[in-house]
Amino acid sequence: MGSARPRGSSSWLVDFYAPNGKRYRETLQLANRAEAERELKKRAGDLAHGQPLFANADKVTFDDLAKDFIRDYEVNGHRSVGKAKKSVERLTEFFGGWRAVNITTQDVRTYVATRQRAAAANGSVNRELAALRRAFRLAVKARVLSHDHVPDIPMLKEAPPRAGFFEPEQFQAVLRHLRPEVKPVALFAYETGWRLREIITLEWRQVDLTQGSVRLDPGTTKNREGRLIYVSPQLLEVLRAQGTATRDLERAKGIIVPQVSHRRGKRILRFLASWQTACKTAGVPGMFFHDLRRTAVRNMVRAGVPERVAMQVSGHKTRSVFERYNIISVGDLQEAACRIATYHGMSGKILMHGLEAVANRRERSTTDGPAPR
Repeated sequence: MGSARPRGSSSWLVDFYAPNGKRYRETLQLANRAEAERELKKRAGDLAHGQPLFANADKVTFDDLAKDFIRDYEVNGHRSVGKAKKSVERLTEFFGGWRAVNITTQDVRTYVATRQRAAAANGSVNRELAALRRAFRLAVKARVLSHDHVPDIPMLKEAPPRAGFFEPEQFQAVLRHLRPEVKPVALFAYETGWRLREIITLEWRQVDLTQGSVRLDPGTTKNREGRLIYVSPQLLEVLRAQGTATRDLERAKGIIVPQVSHRRGKRILRFLASWQTACKTAGVPGMFFHDLRRTAVRNMVRAGVPERVAMQVSGHKTRSVFERYNIISVGDLQEAACRIATYHGMSGKILMHGLEAVANRRERSTTDGPAPR
């Protein structure tokens, strides 16, 4: 009949031969051995009665896999569905119309080479390969394809994470050249480390100008968790000034402006061009707005804020990602060298004092005879 062997806590490898001698192997998600053996008998019985497994696998196309992949993102409410659709568009340009069973590892390598010739970054290609891998896994889970139909999809080596951040004088220089409506957004990011989307979608109902607190509703953040922070007196004054200006605009135009950050009453969607211009004029071209997130994390840690509290403010859920944002600068290394020099200077004085005491003792022992034991 074959065999059913465990592969992990809830996976079983079903291994058997068809009457024609062809071997079949499939990994199934089952609770116990009894269920694995029932599935083994069922599959072997189907083959014995002329009902081959995955008889319709040849009819499944890449487009079917892609459609199910996007549907899975939409059903589960993933916020990155837009990026998933972009990955599918790139994959469809190459694999569109292909039968899924005909996609081999060699074909995947050819796709990678094609994307690299188009100057695509390894990180972008990896996101696309991850989408292809996920699409095949969903097909296996739905029992449309078997594990034998899934090609090996190797990932590329990516560049190290970006490590850009602003020194205080650099941020002040950029701030001077930013448009007036963008300055409060940048100041908020510089202090809290919030993501751009979290700042520009912030509404006045989420801000308490009396207590100096700002909250994000559950489900609106990247990790779906809510957040509550208290801002510094300096940032609170900026928010209060923004509130006063917003109320004056509402009275003048007879409108309601729910957003904290706005451009003459209209919601701010993007300001990439003005940001790049400000950075270039300030002498720090190529800096990203997201670099303010790294800067805020670094500043909080340097200010002595406990790391757990800093993670709560910035919205980092895992320590590993938080550490990636806690960047060490040249100034930090220079300060470390100064502290080491100070310590060595102090310990050097202690050492010299000890050596002088030993020398004096030896001189006395030479003059007065051997020292008592």
